[in-house]
Amino acid sequence: MNAAPTPARRIFEPARLGPLTLRNRIVKAATFEGVMRRGVVSDELVEFHRAVAAGGAALTTVAYCAVSESGRVHRDTLVLNEATRPGLIRLTDAVHAEGALAAAQIGHAGLVANTLSNGTKTLAPSTRISPPAMGLVRGASLDQLAEVATDFEHAARVAVDSGFDALEVHLGHNYLLSSFMSPNLNRRHDRYGGSVAARSRFPREVLKRVRAAAGDSVAVTVKFNMADGVPKGLWLDQSLQIARLIESDGHVDAMQLTGGSSLLNGMYFFRGEVPMAEFIASQPKLVGVGLRFYGPHLFPTYPFEEAFFRPFARQFREALSMPLIMLGGINRVETIETALGEGFEFVGMARALLRDPNLVNKFRDDEATEGNCVHCNKCMPTIYTGTRCVVREALAALPDPTLGHAG
Repeated sequence: MNAAPTPARRIFEPARLGPLTLRNRIVKAATFEGVMRRGVVSDELVEFHRAVAAGGAALTTVAYCAVSESGRVHRDTLVLNEATRPGLIRLTDAVHAEGALAAAQIGHAGLVANTLSNGTKTLAPSTRISPPAMGLVRGASLDQLAEVATDFEHAARVAVDSGFDALEVHLGHNYLLSSFMSPNLNRRHDRYGGSVAARSRFPREVLKRVRAAAGDSVAVTVKFNMADGVPKGLWLDQSLQIARLIESDGHVDAMQLTGGSSLLNGMYFFRGEVPMAEFIASQPKLVGVGLRFYGPHLFPTYPFEEAFFRPFARQFREALSMPLIMLGGINRVETIETALGEGFEFVGMARALLRDPNLVNKFRDDEATEGNCVHCNKCMPTIYTGTRCVVREALAALPDPTLGHAG
């Protein structure tokens, strides 16, 4: 009889994700690419994901795809509609040509939306002040929530028609669906607020609609907040209950485990150094002044640790039987091997693949066992000008020593 494959061998064996077969266990996690000016699918966006696909990742995730105009993070966020469909087809074709699959991360920004940039109002579970929205955001009516659910369904159909193999529904980082699950953001007294089951009801209804729109040949996953990383926010005691409810509904093929709040704690899902000077320099002058005072509260410092979400993720592995995707600062083959050995089906990588899009191929070919990402987080402020690793960019600008010197 053949021996069971070791974790090291399993990394590069094909694996099932719902109806899909992925060529290995490494997923490119969603990283806002910053090259969709006014929401247009650019050549740079296509190349961003083609390079990741050519570099060996099994699945690359386009982030962030809004389900409506009001659901954008800001005006340079693409919306899944008929206008963006031709460009997205070009993107998925480019990814498929490299032997990889493509996922669209779909969501509504909610309290994280910059309403001044978008030129339209956003909504929330309950009325509150939102710094990204630069003012008061009203709690959504039942009619507005019904419209949002319809928007998710329509966006899912556009994504499928655009050639995406998987849909990742954003239930993380206190975007709209995540904020419904959060006890400190959801103060509703109707069927969508109060108990853990009630606070999870609207996200679960959306997942049902997305699953129906996706059909049988497209995978549906969720990016799921294990913890908000803020006082009185969602934590394991309640997020584990919600995860079990989602699993029992049967609409999702896998869960990618994350945490943190783009509204209140922007470093919880990064860890490591805080590039505050670069953030301030990337913003308009008035916003930069505000960051000098409020930046340390929004971006607290956490020491970096390889696979920093693993202790939380293990609780979910114990509680759930569905496939799970572990992420959080994964940079080493050894970390991936350990995750597979502990029962996680896939791992998500982001910053490591910004530093080197070809890293997965290097792992496969035994050319490297660890990526060169130094976790400086200086890639974070580049989301406004095209997300990139500044170290990689600096190395690319160095003169080629084999060419000699002029003179």
